Amino acid sequence: MSNNLKRSRNSAFVIAGVGVALLIAIFLSPFASQNPDGLDRVSQDLKFDDKAIEDAPARKLPFYAVFEEYALRGVPESVATPIAGLVGTLATFGLAWGAGKLLVRRADNSNYPDNSDRQ
Repeated sequence: MSNNLKRSRNSAFVIAGVGVALLIAIFLSPFASQNPDGLDRVSQDLKFDDKAIEDAPARKLPFYAVFEEYALRGVPESVATPIAGLVGTLATFGLAWGAGKLLVRRADNSNYPDNSDRQ
């Protein structure tokens, strides 16, 4: 099997995987539980949620005003939830793709330190 065929099959597999992940994120995220997640639930059960820092460091981030409390300001929740799933999936894929590219590049450079053996 040629390298081009392997590369195109791998690309098709990645694109299909991202497509499936995006469809799941967009269409299934509205059905996510509205109940508090793990840490929020524990803090409520143990009655220390009122001791949370009101001026949390996250509020100083530049995008906090747009994504306050996992919501999108000015957008109805029925639209904001799928958008959040879409953005989160794309951000996760982008970070994983970038990390993979850096690791592969670093591994290639360590195998050929002076690049004289590369073809």
